[in-house]
Amino acid sequence: MKKSESRILTTHVGSLPRNAVLSEMLIRQEQGEAINLAELERVSAEAVHHVVRKQLEAGVDIGNDGEQPRIGFQTYVPQRMRGFGGESKRPIPQDMREFPDFMAIMEKRRMGRAKVFNAPQAIAEVQYEDLSGVQQECRLFRSSLDQTSQPFAEPFMTAASPGIICTTMLNAHYDSYERYVFAVAEQMRKEYEYIHAQGFVLQLDAPDLAMERTFLFQDNSTQEFQKIVEMHIAAMNHAIQNLPRDRVRLHVCWGNYDGPHNHDVPLADILPILYQANVGALCLEMSNPRHQHEYKVFRQYKLPTAMVLIPGVIDSTTNYIEPAEVVADRICQVVDVVGDRTRVLAGSDCGFGTFAGWEMVAEGVVWAKLKACSDGARLATQRLWEKSEE
Repeated sequence: MKKSESRILTTHVGSLPRNAVLSEMLIRQEQGEAINLAELERVSAEAVHHVVRKQLEAGVDIGNDGEQPRIGFQTYVPQRMRGFGGESKRPIPQDMREFPDFMAIMEKRRMGRAKVFNAPQAIAEVQYEDLSGVQQECRLFRSSLDQTSQPFAEPFMTAASPGIICTTMLNAHYDSYERYVFAVAEQMRKEYEYIHAQGFVLQLDAPDLAMERTFLFQDNSTQEFQKIVEMHIAAMNHAIQNLPRDRVRLHVCWGNYDGPHNHDVPLADILPILYQANVGALCLEMSNPRHQHEYKVFRQYKLPTAMVLIPGVIDSTTNYIEPAEVVADRICQVVDVVGDRTRVLAGSDCGFGTFAGWEMVAEGVVWAKLKACSDGARLATQRLWEKSEE
């Protein structure tokens, strides 16, 4: 995994906006309509090539395929694994229940028709027997990379963590929640290992390790939630046991929406547990108003020497374009608490295309924000490397 050896490198969390044609095809496919698969692959390939080019133009060093061929960052799983059907009933998160007027605004937006709160549930033993979905996605990404004259310093590919799969596609089959989580982990290891074998850094998307405190586990105590986080990480470690930790990074967030977030679990309550993950990097929100102060927690709980930190230095839910000066300030604050500039990369809080048809930031603004991230990283590099030479 690349480090910021001579300058601050830039990346992002993974999902990027899809065009309207691709989004509509993915939504119709999820709804069970017959889709021309050859046409879907063609449209997906064009979309992947587009986002690869736009990332490179924005100065992104470590990029991906933008999750273009997927309906959502985790809801793609029932299309690749057997054992799912029916409909999950996800609880309304705490902050939305507390502020019904905010909930009304969210409902009025009607942001897309993807199955966000009503994904299928586990109704039988989960089985991942057909890897053609991940094979196609990796193939499309590799093809786009081969067409670029100046490729990424390092490519990565995202995959849903066992925990976020199980808290989204709820359990209606297994005799215990823990057994369900470990069953999913055992099956998902096939996807994780395939991505690694293609030469990509694997990013595990695990909002469950923070967000689910106010979603599925909102009625649990903090201590009970911490035990759940430990179990989710143990299952994840099982799934990646054959992978080098420096080829896996972990994304944790509190939910990619511009809501109150006033019940979010503090980073201090989960960070020591996150360190149990056998990964080489942590990607965390650190630019939005609710979590931008939490870089200070790393003074109390030092980043393990085997880990890189990828703080979000641009927000993924607003159309404000951060000034390079602000981005540089955020990067330097994190470097100060980590104590090692080479182990800090600049990233985004979360994805910009979490689900097909559900975008909060205009596509043009996304590319401008990623360029702002690169500009801020250059400014931070000047400060950090010039300071060391004085």
